[in-house]
Amino acid sequence: MNVNRIFCIGRNYAEHIKELGNTPDEAFVLFMKPPSCVVPPGKTLTLPRGRGGVHHEAELVVALTGGGADIPEAQALSHISHITLGLDLTLRDLQSELKKKGWPWELAKAFDQAAPLGDWAPYRQQDLQALEFTFHVNGVLRQHARTSDMLFSVARQIHILSRTWALQDGDIIYTGTPSGVGPLMPGDRLLLESEGIGRFEWNCA
Repeated sequence: MNVNRIFCIGRNYAEHIKELGNTPDEAFVLFMKPPSCVVPPGKTLTLPRGRGGVHHEAELVVALTGGGADIPEAQALSHISHITLGLDLTLRDLQSELKKKGWPWELAKAFDQAAPLGDWAPYRQQDLQALEFTFHVNGVLRQHARTSDMLFSVARQIHILSRTWALQDGDIIYTGTPSGVGPLMPGDRLLLESEGIGRFEWNCA
C-alpha cells in the first residue's frame, strides 16, 4: 500500500500525558511525518547519533480510502481500509527544547526512519476501541495499550482531521501512544504485536 500522508495524534492517552508532565487539553496535538519515514518490518532501524535520546511510542495505525472533507463522526469508520501497528520514534531531548521555544516538532519527529510500520491487515469492522497491543524491547514489556483508554476515538480523530484536510486514499493515522515510552539503543530487538493484527519486529543499529 502506498502511503500518502502520515497524520500523527499526540496526547491521546491520559497516562502518557501524565508521564511526560503535560496537562490534558480539550484537543489532541497533531503533527505530520513524510512517507519517507516509513520502515517496514524486518528492516534495520538506524538510530540517530549525537542527538539525545530516541524514544519509542507504540501506536494503532489506520489507513483510509479517502472520504474527503467534513466527514461526520458516525460515518468515519466506513472510510478505513486497513489497520496495523507502528512506532512513532521521537528525539525526546530535542522535542523538549522545541517545546520550550514554542517551535514545531518536525525536527524531533520527522527524521529518517521515524515511522516503523507493520504490515497492513484488512479492516473487518472490528471494534477499534476494544483492541489491545504490546511492545517489547529485548523481550521486556515496555508498553501495553488498550484502545478503550483513548481520549479521542479513531472515529472522532478522522472527523476532526477532515475539518482541516480533505482526506485522501492512502492517508494514514498514527492514533496515539499509551504510557511506557522510553529510550532505544543500538542492538535493541523490538517486537510490536496484537492478536488479529500481527506481529512485527525490527532490530536497532
